[in-house]
Amino acid sequence: MRNPTFQVTRRQAIRGLLATGAFGLTVKLSGCSTSPTAAGGSDTLTAGFVYVGPKDDYGYNQAHAEGRASLDGIDGVKTSEEASVPETNAVQESIRSMIDLDGATAIFATSFGYFDPHVLALAKDFPEVQFFHCGGLYQEGVHPENVGSYFGYIDEAQYVAGVVAAHASNSKRLGFIAAKPIPQVLRNVNSFTLGARSIDPSVTTQVIFTGDWADPVREAEAANSMADQGIDVLTCHVDSPKVVIETAERRGIFASGYHANQAELAPQGYLTGAEWDWSNVYKNYVSLMQEGKTLMNGGIPHLVRGGFKDGFLKLSPYGPAVTAEAQQAAEAAKTQLVSGELVIYKGEIKDNQGKTVIAGGKELGQTAVELEQMNWLAEGVMGSVG
Repeated sequence: MRNPTFQVTRRQAIRGLLATGAFGLTVKLSGCSTSPTAAGGSDTLTAGFVYVGPKDDYGYNQAHAEGRASLDGIDGVKTSEEASVPETNAVQESIRSMIDLDGATAIFATSFGYFDPHVLALAKDFPEVQFFHCGGLYQEGVHPENVGSYFGYIDEAQYVAGVVAAHASNSKRLGFIAAKPIPQVLRNVNSFTLGARSIDPSVTTQVIFTGDWADPVREAEAANSMADQGIDVLTCHVDSPKVVIETAERRGIFASGYHANQAELAPQGYLTGAEWDWSNVYKNYVSLMQEGKTLMNGGIPHLVRGGFKDGFLKLSPYGPAVTAEAQQAAEAAKTQLVSGELVIYKGEIKDNQGKTVIAGGKELGQTAVELEQMNWLAEGVMGSVG
């Protein structure tokens, strides 16, 4: 393990070199840049990846880092990455150095808060670099042509995880520890609950919002509080599920993972998990770019979305506590989601206040705008959005 005293980030190195004048005019901190030459030759595609947290967090950032690693060994492709880059001007420094020093012509900015103003500002300064943002904020006609966004319908995997959780739970009380009550998070809470209640309509889900994407102390407090209440399956939507999963294992209850595979943290109680599979997404982008397609020439879509069918998601392997019956039910639900036979948000659906939010006979498919604006909790969820 390296002594942290000697760990120097890319940003710190750039600042030091700028202070000594070592780069002269090579690093542009303002104004437009000319098209960078790809490091390693004109036929080499160099892509830069930036993560908001550590790439071994057993969570969101690790999932993206594993996706980047899948590009290793592809002919004509080089990558660079930097972890633990905050959603401040620091991300602009990191990305500028990837473009000016590494010759990156494609940037994958993986955190929601990187988009505005940081990615948007850089896109104007580097019009020939393609910026791909994970989060779904691109608006046609509003944002630069060299900006695109990608995201997945991971609530499909949460629905299936809910099916497994319902089979495992003896108390019929599930727990969901979430960061913030924004639409994507609410969609995961609701889909997990709807999956569980498809098996047993009496199942409930207690949700606690910690208020932040990474707050290990509050996450541990919430997990222990739920265990004390008799809840026997925990899942979450936070950047790193590590604390939640480890606490569940320590308390002798079940856990369902999120973002990446946390099975090794809970060898007895881990059921499955809703995982991203960014490797397919990143490989597809690279393939398109190697064919000469870009966001700017229309060869690459500005909005890319997908679920199980498109290879954006996967389930963690089933743990030892998952019965054959539960596995069969989960696989059946997954197959129906892929075929389109199963629509998660098919009415009638009521919220947890008894109000009908999706009328009987109405279906909201994964691309429905209403789901992007979700501000309610489904019947069976114990908690409040406000």
